[in-house]
Amino acid sequence: MAIIQKNTNKIFQLCDKCINRIENKISEKEIKDKIIRSRPDKCWLCEGIYNDISKYQNFIEKTIKEYEFDSFLLGTKIDEDILEKEKIFSEYFDIKEMDSIKYILNHDLGLKLEKKTGINVNFNDPTIMIILDTCFDHISLQIKSLYIYGRYKKLKRNIPQTRWDCRICRGIGCKKCDYTGKTYQSSIEEIISKIFLKETKAPDESFHGAGREDIDVLMLGNGRPFIIELKNPKKRKVDLKKIEKNVNERYSNIIKISNLKYSNKKEVIRIKNSSFRKKYRVKFSCKGPINIEKLKKVCQSLGDTVIKQKTPTRVAHRRADMIREKHIYSCEIHRLEDTIIILDLETESGTYIKELISGDDNRTMPNISSLIGAPCQVESLDVLEIKGE
Repeated sequence: MAIIQKNTNKIFQLCDKCINRIENKISEKEIKDKIIRSRPDKCWLCEGIYNDISKYQNFIEKTIKEYEFDSFLLGTKIDEDILEKEKIFSEYFDIKEMDSIKYILNHDLGLKLEKKTGINVNFNDPTIMIILDTCFDHISLQIKSLYIYGRYKKLKRNIPQTRWDCRICRGIGCKKCDYTGKTYQSSIEEIISKIFLKETKAPDESFHGAGREDIDVLMLGNGRPFIIELKNPKKRKVDLKKIEKNVNERYSNIIKISNLKYSNKKEVIRIKNSSFRKKYRVKFSCKGPINIEKLKKVCQSLGDTVIKQKTPTRVAHRRADMIREKHIYSCEIHRLEDTIIILDLETESGTYIKELISGDDNRTMPNISSLIGAPCQVESLDVLEIKGE
């Protein structure tokens, strides 16, 4: 679009709204000589966009009516031709500052929506961001995720924490996975999220756990902290006690959830980055008879010590091959039955308990197998408590 020269005899037809926003920016003589009032739809500057405010308001209200929110922010996308005209007009009259069309539209629509809904604009952290595209009469929404904190106990073995896509088809579905797209039929995430997705009418979610237990490990005691992030929810006010009860009754032999409360993104970062001490109960078998006195000395020697663990063989394909130092705070005998030993351990977060028992070809040192002087094999492992939360 060509720039209009200052010395031309150009006459601008402007609507009342546009005249109001420039009349203190240019002289009365320029207004008299260069500007005539026109109907909104004939306005050279805004091309009648202000005439459609009621239409935009109705359009927005219709789009957001299914959503619960306690704050909002409105943004608009304006046709580039209109923005270019605004720039040309400012340069022609040498206007340094004036309220833009976007500002006026956002301001007026925002006030109307506040009055209609009784909900206030929030410029810093809105629950819902409404973006109006005036070129195509299209509205897009950016919905703030809903975060809910809780704890889960896993009462059944061989269930992963999160969904595992089939390694063959990568989640698409194939003969190997019976066309489910999954390696395992279910997961803690899927069980918990199912009812949350239904209650909040959210199309998707992400599951954030404070660490994870192996598939064959039970999570007992006070449970593992987790936060479920519900994306683009339509409902934000749900009965957490009811959800807790429904999950626990329906899946009583698999999991139990508790301590549900509303949370936020900062808490996700906190539980993901925190290192929680853990208490375990490990049951393992030992080849050959057990000398109880020697076992007591082994446990005593491991208490309040630091071990070195090279990345275990079983996870080497997905973890960096490195040596990690981990603190063993306590090691106590819970029960001894012939060649079966049950120990209670308290360790630093990230300790590989199975390898502490087996040694993993001495990739963990010291280890109980070498200290006892006989190969040991883990039969079962339970997390008894996650401390420090």
